Amino acid sequence: MKIKDLPKIDRPREKLIRYGPEKLSNSELLAILLGTGIKGINVVELSNKILKKFTGNNLTRADVKALKNTTGLGETKACEIVACFELGKRLLKEKKTELILSPKDVWEQLKDIRDLKKEHFMVFYLDTRNQEICREIISIGTLNESLVHPREVFEPAIRNSAAQIIIAHNHPSGNPDPSEEDIKITAKLADAGKLLGIELFDHIIVTGEGFFSMSKENLV
Repeated sequence: MKIKDLPKIDRPREKLIRYGPEKLSNSELLAILLGTGIKGINVVELSNKILKKFTGNNLTRADVKALKNTTGLGETKACEIVACFELGKRLLKEKKTELILSPKDVWEQLKDIRDLKKEHFMVFYLDTRNQEICREIISIGTLNESLVHPREVFEPAIRNSAAQIIIAHNHPSGNPDPSEEDIKITAKLADAGKLLGIELFDHIIVTGEGFFSMSKENLV
């Protein structure tokens, strides 16, 4: 089956636009880089073949010659893949890690969501030294269990080998005090974290004027 014969929702580019890159498989991301397949093999199938040949992190270290020896991969596409991974390596080297030590640190980091009119639920993924690995917005809208599910919160933690997480969200009302739903969701996520061996370090509610730390109030 050719890519154009797939339903639009299943095509890699359309999925990336609609759901973001995090929701795509490795083969789908590679398929977007390749652009097209070869005769008899669509681009996703070609991507799977390449990933089977270059397992683990081997693809990030492959050179043009090695990639050209992969069935159907020409010099142009091989160069694009090598250039993409080299750029990624350089940018990651330049990335400065943030040390998250206190609720105030989190509050200062969240200037972009403090005064928003909708609640934004964000997770900081940290290593064992409290350094930020990455952060992700998990949901937008009034918090409830359907919007904030442990699966959505901890899948990136597992993917990024995080040792602990800090969750945070804004209160558009300007009142940082937690609601019953906030406390309920915090307990649910803390229990899920214990099962996975990933500590929920704190849940911080931020507003333009201040913040509320559930850890400091013994609610975590």
